[in-house]
Amino acid sequence: MSAWRAAAIDLAHCVRFYSRLPVPALPWEQDAHAPPSFPRLLRMIPVAGLVLGLLPAAVLALALLLDLGPWLAATLSVAAMVLTTGALHEDGLADTADSIGGTTREKRLEIMRDSRIGSFGASALVLALALRIGALAALATRIDNGAVAAAILIAASLSRTAGLMPLVFLPPARLDGMSQAVGQPARKTFWRAGGIAVILTVLLGVFAGLPAAGIILMLALSGLAGLAVTRFAARHLGGQTGDIAGAAQQIAEIAALIGLLTVLPA
Repeated sequence: MSAWRAAAIDLAHCVRFYSRLPVPALPWEQDAHAPPSFPRLLRMIPVAGLVLGLLPAAVLALALLLDLGPWLAATLSVAAMVLTTGALHEDGLADTADSIGGTTREKRLEIMRDSRIGSFGASALVLALALRIGALAALATRIDNGAVAAAILIAASLSRTAGLMPLVFLPPARLDGMSQAVGQPARKTFWRAGGIAVILTVLLGVFAGLPAAGIILMLALSGLAGLAVTRFAARHLGGQTGDIAGAAQQIAEIAALIGLLTVLPA
């Protein structure tokens, strides 16, 4: 199989895993419903992030063209992302926040498995959605529509790459969880994925006319957010779970958007 076909299969598996998008089986794909293997798929996750950001970016640009206003446009864009991913990452953030109420490692893991949402989780969800909507609305008043759309694509790619950091640098916190099932990626492969994310970010940012300082801050702050969640998970659980990866993605996305916003004049 050619390298391009293998890359297309890996991308299709990534998009299926991270979203509710109806990705059809490719003509040369043997098993479209095989469980993902993160050690192999890792390189395509930054590209999958761009794919997931296409609908939210288009929704925001269209809403702005229709003069719906920056706040409604930003809200519709975030809603499109939540629908696209099936609130996968938001669920991880809520479960991670709820686990803060646990007094022991075992209790925290038990809380994270509970499908019910608590006060910490609900608060985290509200704050995360508000921060994403507020950041996009503010960006929409400072840069043109194309640049805001590019910012959404960049944040979607960088944040999903940053969300891999707990999976790469920590062992699974439990032996029967999702993170254990998908496999632990090698650090060398992660750095390659990070390099792809950097290249995509620079190309998109330059093409959209984003300031160099903003591009650098998006890269730096999303990486630092992923690292911070990884260190938190090490102390909190002694390892990582799929929920931790989701929380890292959410925080990294917020950090990237706010990083760009800080260098733009009001």
